[in-house]
Amino acid sequence: NKRANFATTMMHAPPSRPAPTSGNNNRIGLTLIAIVLGLYTFGLVETVWHLPSPNHRRRSWLRKLTVGNGAGGGNGKQEVPAVGGSINLSKSGITDVGQDDERESEDEGEGDSGDDEQDDENADPIPEARWPVSIRDEDGNLEEVIHPGHRAKGHPDVTMMVPRFWVEDPTSVHQMTLMPRELAMRIGSCIRPDEDTGSLARGDRCPLDERTIFVAIASYRDWQCRETVTSIFQRAKYPERVRVGVVDQIVVGEDGSCDAPHKPCKEDPEQMLCKYKSQLDVFQVDAPLSIGPVFARHIGHRMYRGEYYYMQSDAHVTFTKGWDVDIISQQEATKDEMAVLSTYLTDIEDSIDANGKSLRDTRPIMCNTDYESGQKNSYLRHGSQPEAQPTIHGSPQLEPYWAAGYSFSRGHFVVNVPYDFYQPMIFQGEEMSIGIRGFTIGYDFYAPERSVCFHHYANGKNKKARNKVPHYWENSNQYAGAGIKAMFRLLGVVHMNPEVDPKDWDHSEEERYGLGGVRTPELFYDVFGIDVVNKMTELHLCEFVETGKMHNDFTKFIRPDGMGIDYGKITYRFRDPMNLRRTGLH
Repeated sequence: NKRANFATTMMHAPPSRPAPTSGNNNRIGLTLIAIVLGLYTFGLVETVWHLPSPNHRRRSWLRKLTVGNGAGGGNGKQEVPAVGGSINLSKSGITDVGQDDERESEDEGEGDSGDDEQDDENADPIPEARWPVSIRDEDGNLEEVIHPGHRAKGHPDVTMMVPRFWVEDPTSVHQMTLMPRELAMRIGSCIRPDEDTGSLARGDRCPLDERTIFVAIASYRDWQCRETVTSIFQRAKYPERVRVGVVDQIVVGEDGSCDAPHKPCKEDPEQMLCKYKSQLDVFQVDAPLSIGPVFARHIGHRMYRGEYYYMQSDAHVTFTKGWDVDIISQQEATKDEMAVLSTYLTDIEDSIDANGKSLRDTRPIMCNTDYESGQKNSYLRHGSQPEAQPTIHGSPQLEPYWAAGYSFSRGHFVVNVPYDFYQPMIFQGEEMSIGIRGFTIGYDFYAPERSVCFHHYANGKNKKARNKVPHYWENSNQYAGAGIKAMFRLLGVVHMNPEVDPKDWDHSEEERYGLGGVRTPELFYDVFGIDVVNKMTELHLCEFVETGKMHNDFTKFIRPDGMGIDYGKITYRFRDPMNLRRTGLH
């Protein structure tokens, strides 16, 4: 370090002898010594700063001294470089933030001027559409957050760097009311710009085959992840309009990365992971930091960059040939801008041939859900879903529930309903969180008429290989108790635990990760026969859903502009036709 060396050289320079008869000389000498000592101290601090830091944690007291001068710029926060085409969070992404840093952030926020706040209020919430796009191109656009698992354990010093949301504040878009169609049309990029305006945000004027798709995958030490990504690009009719974002939670040295091709790209550049590597963003996380699918998918939502459609998939899925054209045609057939196509996926066995053609004429539909207990709470959990030939033809079929394993929608669903950051160690319950929050913002859920992908379950010939894949709950001991706190929050946000005092659960950023203003959770519970007080559901809801009665009765109230179903016009309330629970027979 030049400054450190300079200070050391000065320290060993011969001292000046003060003249015994001059007080001025004494003062000059003391001043020089003070300067030398100051330079030496500064050099020492700089030297210590650049020493390796144990346990991948930064020294907060040094960080405070050097704020504004950190690597990568931007408030002295460490930027994580792209490595081999991936953003490698890994161990280098763990930092240390102490109480001084939190006060520092608060002080910075308090120092904002009123003019800046007014400018923020008037700012356009929708960023400019771009294509092609990658988070690798966003220099300095990472955000330092406290790891939610460690936060729940009372360790706010463990932080990590994550991508920023494309839209930071969902309420700036849905504004706690029904989102105007004009605003919805501004979200979603086209691969070619409008000839007149030059804009890539062309709304429904964008041809179907030019509309972009963002696919989010959360993978935990899954060797099939790269096969899933390969299938996505290989089977798409228009792969040039597809971008994949993977949150790859692995143990480096033991697990392969999701973006690693079977052969070096120089040997076989036609491999999908080579040919479309510019359209693949892999955000790598050390597996011990994994705290369940909610946080991984939260990061996946942060990787969205304004694509026209959003698709969520597991990491062990095989797609059909032309899946992109098929699922878009199904989405548009609903004539519902707020439609979200979602279902549990059918097993891969006997479902698809070697050329990617589906062998199935059946599909699952989401309607079988009941209460179970866990995490010191009672919550709704999806059971096995009925699979049969659709009763509604020419369109996906309306259903009450959303499924995490597969979801396809317009891109604004991600903007308006981001995964909750404060739900570590949650597995059961995530689907209720997203589904009910989405319902309150105005979204409607549909079962696809045709399956465009199939799931590799640990069944049959896949059982042995799939059972070897680790699960995130191998980290349960490290984050013991975090899931209980998260479940109280999850249920509190969607009004599913009225017996719990709201003071007993975490309300952090509830506006960002909370409800909308179009419908209420209570309306959802009332329509579909859910008793949140006694923790009971009306049985046989599938008879109302699977037969197509729900679809036929409700879709006639889709608003004239296509902005979702107007539940204000629906008076129907489901009750078990067999009346089993209310008569004590179940």
